[in-house]
Amino acid sequence: MTLADQNTEQITDETKPLSIEEAKKMSEDLPDWKLDEDGDELKRKFRFENFKQAMAFVNKIADLAEENDHHPDFEISYNVVELEFTTHKIDGLSQNDFIMAAKVSKLVGQ
Repeated sequence: MTLADQNTEQITDETKPLSIEEAKKMSEDLPDWKLDEDGDELKRKFRFENFKQAMAFVNKIADLAEENDHHPDFEISYNVVELEFTTHKIDGLSQNDFIMAAKVSKLVGQ
């Protein structure tokens, strides 16, 4: 089963963030995504032809995030959308971040 086919899990107070080694290992399955140097954020930029296409993409991701109860941070600059996944509740990355990144990649056909 691929990451994109998995379901996100509820994050509890007992959930620990992934270690940088675990995050690096999981990021190997997501070559278009970048792990920050601290290993607590997973990012990717998407470019579109225009603002309208960028916003349509943001809305699709918002729907996907709601369905999975795991939400990215968005940075939008006209036709560029940067997504950042991190699990705020644990102040680091969880498996949910990688699952959602994989779902986004699948949505855009990569």
